This record gives sequence, C-alpha cells and structure tokens, in this order.
Amino acid sequence: MSKKKQIFIAFLGNPFHDSRITNLKKSLEDNFCDVKVIGFDWTTPKFKTYRDESTVVYKLTKTKFSIFFYASFKLLLLKELFKTKADLYFAEEIYSLPFVKFRSYFDNAKVYYNSRELYAFLGGLRNRKFIQKIFTTLERIFIHKVDLVLITGEMDSEFLHKFYGIKNTLVIRNIPKFTRVTDKVDLRKKLSLPENVKILLYQGVLIDGRGIELVISNLNNIPNSVLVLVGDGERKLKWQKYAEEMNVADRVFFLGTIPQEELINYTAAGDIGVCLIENISVSYYHALPNKLFEYIMAGLPVISSALPQMKNIVEKYNVGKVVDLEVSQRIDSAINEMINDQEKLNVYKNNCSLAAQELNWDVEFSNVKDHLLNF
Repeated sequence: MSKKKQIFIAFLGNPFHDSRITNLKKSLEDNFCDVKVIGFDWTTPKFKTYRDESTVVYKLTKTKFSIFFYASFKLLLLKELFKTKADLYFAEEIYSLPFVKFRSYFDNAKVYYNSRELYAFLGGLRNRKFIQKIFTTLERIFIHKVDLVLITGEMDSEFLHKFYGIKNTLVIRNIPKFTRVTDKVDLRKKLSLPENVKILLYQGVLIDGRGIELVISNLNNIPNSVLVLVGDGERKLKWQKYAEEMNVADRVFFLGTIPQEELINYTAAGDIGVCLIENISVSYYHALPNKLFEYIMAGLPVISSALPQMKNIVEKYNVGKVVDLEVSQRIDSAINEMINDQEKLNVYKNNCSLAAQELNWDVEFSNVKDHLLNF
C-alpha cells in the first residue's frame, strides 16, 4: 500500500468555525491524505487551547497592541510547522502565507495559497492605505512562489490574473456539504414571537458592508417582521445601539455564534435570508459568500444585492430576489413584496432544494479533485 500524502493546513482563525477548512480536511482524508490543521481563536468567550490527534487551536489574546497578537501567532505557527513534515502546505490566508512558504523550503514541499479574499482590497481596509500597501507587497512577493492559488469565484481569479500576472489559480467556491434539515429550531418559540411574524435572518460575521445596518434602518417600513442575526463580530454593540436609535430594538435579535454542525437548523428557521453585501471595495464587489449557498442548502429564500456573482446565482437558480443597492438603499418594498407573496416564497424554497443538489461541496470538490491532488 502506498504511503499517505502528508498535508498541513495553517489558518489564522478557528477551523471548527470554518466550513471551508472542515470540508476540505474531510475530503482530503477521504482521498488517502493525512491532514494536520493549526488554527487560532481570540473571539470565542472562555476558549482554551484545544488539541487532538490532527488539529490544534491556540488561544490568542488580542489587545490594542496588535504587535503582540501577531508575534504570538507567528511563534506558535512556526513551532507547529517545524514539528511536522509535509508534502503539501496550505496557507489559508495571507497572514500564514510567508511562514508556510518559509517552512516548505526545508521539505521541498508544495504550497497552496487559499486567497479567500482580495486581501489588499478588503472593505475594512478601504480607508487604511498603508495596510493595503503592506498586503499588496506581501501578496505580490509570495503569490508567485506558490504552486497553486485557490480562489472562491471566477471574478477573483480574473482579477488576480490581471493584477499579479499569475495563471496558476483554481476556483473552489465556498459551498456547504449537502445536508438535510433534520431538527429545525423553532425560533418563534425561542424568541417568544407570534406565529405570523416573518423572520429576516442574517448569518455570518457582524462587520460593516454586509447590509445589516441597511435592514435595521428599513425595519420600521417592514411590518410584522423581525431581524435575527446569527453570528458575532466587532459591530455587534454598534448595531444594538443603532436598533435602539431606530426604535426597533425589540425586533432585532442577536443569537451569537452557533456551532457549524447546528447552523443549518437555525438557518432553516428563517423566512428570508439576508445577503446584502455592499459595494464598498473591490473584494466586496466580487463577493460570492458562503452564506448565500448555506441559505440555499437550508431552503431559505434570499434577498440579495445585485453584485454580479451573487446576482448570477440567485437569478440562475431562481432562489430569491435581487435588489440594486447602487440605485436605492430602500430595500423595504422588495422585502415586503417577498413577505406578502407566500406562493412565490414557496417557489423559491422548492428551487433552493433543487439547486442544493448541484451547489454542494461534494460536487464542487469532485470537479477540482484531480487538479488539487496533483502533487
């Protein structure tokens, strides 16, 4: 029997909260690979460093002095990297990339860079030109030194081809495994809501540019509805305060982070999935977020912004309604139209079930497996 290929995945984040890594690890193991993962967590309350046979997740502390955070990350990552000898290293974001590439020289191993975002053009960096320049310089140096660049959408691939002059990209979209809803959470009961209230559900990180503030500002014009936010992030307190200012605090619910294996049962409890990414950066303009596919997998009709890759999915599979935020920030009429047409919502739900047969990780991985495992 041939020897298993050794793979090491490095990620500045908690891999147990990241479906892309969870799915990738399982698929690689199913294809005769031995996979080790290192991750980091600085956001989960009361988190303690976790370790099992294949995964270690270190607790980090993030203060206003970021230098200590990144120094700890660097030292812990290098320690784990040099404890392992691999045939292939995955750098799951730009922060891990320099250290992963450095380690690979000692093994003559291959490196795959998972360019999850256009890091130099993140929405959160749009007013931080110096940081953008650092990211651009780092990426320009190292992106030419890796064997394969993994991209989440065709537009990102085209952009990197032009911006850095590279050709070695492979598109693997952020798509969930095929999963059936088995134990849908009764959110109306959980939140003491009347049965006739419609639930607008957002899942994901609570940061700017995701349409959350937009929904809150329109909520007074969307009667008989509530907004439920599944996830956590740096803007939580800001939006709690904003909901109070808009007099809708009793209609906006923050559920926090839900374990990945339970998430679909919460998602399926909504009536409309909110996917209103705003065009505040190149990275956001190219957005094709995993939440869109997770809504579809859960059978949840979508209200989506008209950014090109998202619009293409929503309209191709007819799973919801698209609104152009460049034309108007008034999204209330589009949401009310969806809420008040149960027959159309049922059509969207049925189409979600059909689309999920194609838009799932197993299909996605099978399409790229030969290219990905060619090392």
